[in-house]
Order: sequence, then structure tokens, then C-alpha cells
Amino acid sequence: MPATFGVVDLFAGPGGLGEGFASFVEDGHAPFRTGISVEKEASAHRTLTLRAFLREYRARHDVLPKQFVEFHAGLIPEPDWAAVDPEAWRMASEEARCLELGTGAAAEAIEGAITKQLSESDDTILIGGPPCQAYSLVGRARAKGKRGYVPERDERHYLFREYIRVLDRVRPAAFVMENVKGMLSSTVETRLVFEMLMEDLSSLGIGHGHLYELRAIRLKDGKASLEAARQPSDFIVRAEEFGVPQRRHRVIVIGIRSDLAARASGASVDLPGAVRTVDEAIGSLPALRSGLSRVIDSSAAWQDTVVDAAHLLAGIHSGKNDGEMRDAFTDLAGRSRKALPSERSSSTLPCSYGKSNDDLFSWLERPELRAVSQHETRGHMASDLGRYMFAAVFGKVHGYSPKAADFPLALSPNHRNWHTGVFADRFRAQLGLEPSTTVTSHISKDGHYFIHPDPTQCRSLTVREAARLQTFPDDYLFLGNRTEQYVQVGNAVPPFLARQIAHLIWRSLKVSGR
Repeated sequence: MPATFGVVDLFAGPGGLGEGFASFVEDGHAPFRTGISVEKEASAHRTLTLRAFLREYRARHDVLPKQFVEFHAGLIPEPDWAAVDPEAWRMASEEARCLELGTGAAAEAIEGAITKQLSESDDTILIGGPPCQAYSLVGRARAKGKRGYVPERDERHYLFREYIRVLDRVRPAAFVMENVKGMLSSTVETRLVFEMLMEDLSSLGIGHGHLYELRAIRLKDGKASLEAARQPSDFIVRAEEFGVPQRRHRVIVIGIRSDLAARASGASVDLPGAVRTVDEAIGSLPALRSGLSRVIDSSAAWQDTVVDAAHLLAGIHSGKNDGEMRDAFTDLAGRSRKALPSERSSSTLPCSYGKSNDDLFSWLERPELRAVSQHETRGHMASDLGRYMFAAVFGKVHGYSPKAADFPLALSPNHRNWHTGVFADRFRAQLGLEPSTTVTSHISKDGHYFIHPDPTQCRSLTVREAARLQTFPDDYLFLGNRTEQYVQVGNAVPPFLARQIAHLIWRSLKVSGR
């Protein structure tokens, strides 16, 4: 009988890393079963609990509950899940805990889950990543602007130690710690945070010849394997190399317990072949218009604003030696209203939905669904629509998103830093024929960094589009308000990547005699 591992998921967010492990199946066997997932943010915890419930329900009935399918399609309000399946809801509530790590309540809950898992599983896996805002380059830049901000007093710098405390207690077969690439260069009191992490791990007997062997994911000849790291940068994982349609680069540290690690480097998994693009991931979703903010919104008013912007840009480019840009704007200016989007939301599934044999789309599309969910646009100022159009056309023609200096003066925002270079990439169009830039929690703000590549739509990405770039399956619902949904998506680990990491760890443990 193949081994089964209980999973402890810390700083779980909406569950991206845990989804990858829980969804991995080989030869009909699911080797990873989540025992506890811990998240302190209320809306993310609601998402996490619902996903745990659906997992339990499907395990019992082999289908999604019809109440969920109807709720997902917007046909009914959110049901009382406990009434839909009391036992599945009870187990989901035991698994997903709204707790703050470092508190007595969290320690007690984790202890109980560990005791239960050890009685029901062959061993345990620890996964998770401390909140990354304090380590990221953007987060550090914002923090410096806060009056009285003292880095060494920012508790987020030390949250990795809560992970290490649990690691010390659990002593799992393997662990996965994920964080932003900025962790490698972030400093507190002139010390590198990553060095502090390595020292703390070493204090537990982690390192070559000790209780755990540290491993980095290495790619070679179309395969991924676990190998010893020679330098900190070896721990950087590039999601686009794993078939994720996004350039998301993260530090992922993996530890294999020494009694299992002897042959771990002999394990490998095949990588997905092609690099996936934005157009592939979101191009089949219904085209939408944005809303108009600060004025009365209507389809006709939005379309008039878009056509006016196209006329303006066509005129600006009429005397320039850039015929492709001019022709694109002239074409947009000549579009009839029927050729422009009129709806701000759509739940219509593409006719080919759920029929693809492609690995990524077999993962994203769920045939049981009756609708697309959370595909609804935000409102934008009328003046921004022209900027969005320009950025999308520029990206399509030139193959990169424009900087501030590339924008016509007529589109310059009333911002004193626009011409200083400080906000050179204030408006960033995603490129349809390439993976997206990193989807971050900042997408919950104005959306300027996440402009849709189709210039006829003149808008930022919807929650569902961002979720697809993060490779969340279409039946993954994010609860809370729209801002909270964007934050959850941006802070998560891509589940499609996580599943491949789970596969690699399973092969490593399996090769090691498990």
C-alpha cells in the first residue's frame, strides 16, 4: 500500500500551495491529505474552508454539490454548507483554522492536528510561506515612506520563525517554505533575512549531514529534480518554466529528512513543454468593458469615450513614423459599437469549455460548471481609458509595455512624478503572447499594472482573469469583497506549480523507500 502523508499548511492564504498537494494523484492514490491549514485573515480563511469542504464532499460523492454549482453560477445566494453535508463541513472546519501563528490557540490546534495525523498517516509534510510584504522590493519601498517605520520592529520579518517552531515540533518527512525573491536581499539591522533563516534552520540540525537535507529545485533536459544548493539564488523558482502563464519568481526552500534523503536527488518529474501565455490563459473568457467612475456609467458613454480616445491617438500618430500604431488606433476609431464590448460582467462559458486535452486547460476548466464566476470589471476614470488603450496597443506592436516617456503628452496624468522616472511603469499592459508579469496583491488597488492586452476592452484584469494567470481552477471561488478577492489571488502560490512540487516531493520520498 503506498504511503500517505498528512499535510500541515501554515500561512495558507486562500490555499494555493495546499491545493497543489491535495490535488496530486498518482495511479489512483492521493498521497497528501491536509490535516490542518492555518490562516488569520478572515476572508481568505472563508475561501480556504469552502475549498476544504468541496474537497471532502467530492471525496464522499465524487461530484461537486449542486448547491455549489448554482451558487458559483450566481443563481442562488451562498448556501448553509453545514446543511448541504454536515460531516463534510465538520471536517472542513477542523481542517481550515482562522488562527494567528505564535498564539497559544494556534499552537494547541496544530498540536492536536499533528497528533491526529500521526495516528492516521505514515508521516507528515509541512508547507507554507510567511507573509511576504516585508521582504518584497515594493513592500520595502512603501515601508520607507511610512513615518516612524523601523524595520527591526516589523514583526513580519520574523514570522518565518513561527514556521521553524512548528518544523521543530513536527519533524516532518519533508518541508516546503515559499517566499518572495526579495527575501534574499532584505535586511534587518544590517543582517540579511535569508542568512537569519539559514542560521535558524541550522540550529535545528538542518543542513548537510544533519536532521534535514536542504534541496533546491533544479531544471535540466525538460525535467525537475531536487539537488543541493550551492548559493542562495539556487532556491529561486521561475513559475513560467513550470507551465504557469506568469513570470512569478519565488524562493522555495525544500528540506528532506535525512533518513529519507539519501536517494532524493535521483528523483525527477517531467516539466510541461511550452511556455504559456496570457492570451492562452484568459483569451477564451468573454470580452468585457470597464465601468466609468466619477461619472454616470453606461455602455454608450463608455463606448463613446473609447472611440474618442482612439480618434485622439490616431491623430497624434498620423504624422509619426509608426504606421502600425497609427493603423491600430484608426481601426479602433472606426469600430462600430457592435464591435466593442457592452457588458461589464459575463458568466457565459465558451462553447469548447471543458473539452481540451491540454494539461493546463484540463486543470483550469471544470466541466461540471455552468458558468464563469467572478468575471466582472471595475470602474476606471474616463481619462485612464485612453492610457489603457495606448498601453495595450503599444505592447501588441512593440512587444513590451510602454514607460512614461513613451506616452503622448496628451495622455499625461496630473501627477508631479510622471516625468521624473519615479513612476515610469505606472501603466503596465500585459502582453498577450507572453506570460504575465507577477500577479501581486497590488492588483486590488487601481489595476494600472494589470491592463488587459486587448485594446478594445480598455480595462484592468478581473478577479477570474488574475486567478487564471495564477492557475486557480475555475471552480475555485474567492469569498469576501472584490478587494479581498484580489488580495487573496495575488498573495497565493500558483496551484499548478504547487502540484508539480508535490509530485517531485512524492517521487523523492517514494524513491527513498517510502
